[in-house]
Amino acid sequence: MTMFYAPASGGVRTYLDAKHRRLQGHPGVRHSLLIPGPRSSHNDGVHEVPAPPLPFGNGYRFPLRVSPWRETLKRLGPDLIEVGDPYLTAWAALDARRQLDVPVIGFYHSDLPLLIANRMGQWMGISAQAYISRLYGNFDRILAPSQAMAGKLIAMGLAQVHVQPLGVDLQAFHPGNRDPSLRQRLGLAADCHLLIFAGRGSREKNLGTLLHCMKRLGPRYHLLLVGSHMPLQVPNNVTVINRFCAASEVAGLLASADALVHAGDQETFGLVVLEAMASGIPVVAVNAGAFAEIVTSGCGLLCEPRQPKAMAAAVRELFSHDVQAIGRYARQRVETHYNWDRVVSGLLEHYRAVLGSHRPVRANG
Repeated sequence: MTMFYAPASGGVRTYLDAKHRRLQGHPGVRHSLLIPGPRSSHNDGVHEVPAPPLPFGNGYRFPLRVSPWRETLKRLGPDLIEVGDPYLTAWAALDARRQLDVPVIGFYHSDLPLLIANRMGQWMGISAQAYISRLYGNFDRILAPSQAMAGKLIAMGLAQVHVQPLGVDLQAFHPGNRDPSLRQRLGLAADCHLLIFAGRGSREKNLGTLLHCMKRLGPRYHLLLVGSHMPLQVPNNVTVINRFCAASEVAGLLASADALVHAGDQETFGLVVLEAMASGIPVVAVNAGAFAEIVTSGCGLLCEPRQPKAMAAAVRELFSHDVQAIGRYARQRVETHYNWDRVVSGLLEHYRAVLGSHRPVRANG
């Protein structure tokens, strides 16, 4: 159950949809999703619980009442609850646990203290950290998508923290989606290197760093910015697709580029990096958050955060090597370590460990 589920949402929805599809067909498992919606509804294991929309929230809804979530949980009667956000749904799950006597897992998808500190100041960030420590201390097990996030939780004094990476759809994101005509549509010369960034244009993505990087790189490099809320005042060597794009469209654009660039330094996981690697292109990202764990040697390069000069140097260095060979290796690494079947198998091991047996699982998450 989570509020991080909306028509234009990113990694959390991708994870939940992928898990739901696979667990629906898994023997002995009934998997339900509880998400906010305009009214109560139920379709194919997805239960919408009424919640008002967030103003300017890109389709997100913010639950205000515990009781509808608690009552839905009681009606479903799960053996296990997985919570995907640190807000009201988490407290509803803990409230339901007292009546259902079932374990609750908390998946730490978002670094709330860091987000609040960056927007509201360090003192508020410390308060958010105390809140996270109090809330997550109630869960039977805590899952973090990266070692970086697990380390932060452990530093807060939390126990039962386990790393559970996310995955990528290897069929949807594939080098075979490459469209040679994209470069022609963008009016690029044959010797121009096409870079791409896909995601929301939020503050923590540090798009200003990318734009200043492109100014340094000059006309032999071109950047395609893909996603909602992108800047419109950009250098001449930048093209903007300023709208939410479906996964299939993003997959085609990624496979058609030469490399992904990512300046965000607050990523708890960074799913678009995996999607780029699965699409057969290398990555230039900053050495922060979870990227050091994903962009390993041979898959791309890391540079100092918030330094356009360092990022431009890393891009130039990348293209001094065989970029296509690096992209092929990146694809192989994703196939080995980040396929969804491997991820779901890991999740089931967490579920069984918390339940204390290997009996059939019914999971709401």
